[in-house]
Amino acid sequence: MKKTILILAIAVSFSSIAISQEGKPFVKVFANYNSSMEEDYAEFEIKRTYLGYSYKFADGFSAKVTLDVGKNSGGSQYTAFLKTASLNYKASDQLSLDLGMIGTKNFKFMEKAWGKRYIEKSALDKYKWANSADAGISGTFKISDMISIDAQMVNGEGYKNTQSDGLFRTGAGVTIKLNDKISGRLFIDNVPSSIDSVIYDQQTITTGAIVYKNSNYILGAEMSSMENQNNIISDIKRELVSLYGSMNMGNYTFFVRRDIMSTDDEGINEISTIQSGDGMFQIMGVERQITKGLKMSINMQTSQAETLEDAPEAEEIGTFYVNLEYKF
Repeated sequence: MKKTILILAIAVSFSSIAISQEGKPFVKVFANYNSSMEEDYAEFEIKRTYLGYSYKFADGFSAKVTLDVGKNSGGSQYTAFLKTASLNYKASDQLSLDLGMIGTKNFKFMEKAWGKRYIEKSALDKYKWANSADAGISGTFKISDMISIDAQMVNGEGYKNTQSDGLFRTGAGVTIKLNDKISGRLFIDNVPSSIDSVIYDQQTITTGAIVYKNSNYILGAEMSSMENQNNIISDIKRELVSLYGSMNMGNYTFFVRRDIMSTDDEGINEISTIQSGDGMFQIMGVERQITKGLKMSINMQTSQAETLEDAPEAEEIGTFYVNLEYKF
């Protein structure tokens, strides 16, 4: 009850600020009903609530604060975290800088192409290969209408934790817009090792993505490769592939997505290796924009763990969902 009152008080405070100044408060909620196909279990769930406020200063400066209300590792379903507290400086039409608790650039391109965050996170976010926000600095430079480059330096612990090792997670990317329909992106993310040893080195994640869009459908593909997982030098690579597509048919959009995560041992012995999380995840469903600020989707989500070649296949687990996103 106390947490509910606190959240309401925060929302009222944002509204009061908006009345007294020129700014923009915003609220976004992800809710769902889900029912397991294998077990006798169903629930209504408020998955995420975002409360925020943005404000534009003069001379190209703007600021944005967002609170993320959701589950934490301690078990509470409705704990508020500071998701973003960023200061943006648009130095010119080509250069933009962000400072503070900022949204990271690891998977924003893919998340925008997927476009259904209220149903499920994009692949790198879902499997925790990168953080959606972190404390640090980033910049984007538009070379031309076709090419832009960006870079970031962040603590590396994400927005729910403070700096722990004094080292910074860095990344750089390039986005290419071939035309109005086709665009692609390459991003390299580096996590330094806090241990000085011959068996430890920086972890590197390389992600490539391509998206095709027109008025009726979207097709997207991304592939990520992780080397030296957890900073341990190894011939083992983890690979993550995500394919997605959607087709607009009048008032409804039909969509499908498939993620595949696997482990590849490039050593001399080429031993078959499976790690936790390896396997397949798939979503198939339909979405409708009910009215401005309100979306609804009916979908089926299935997953299947990978098994060794000589082992029986794992059971495919399915869950039926009705998802809602409402924002104002």
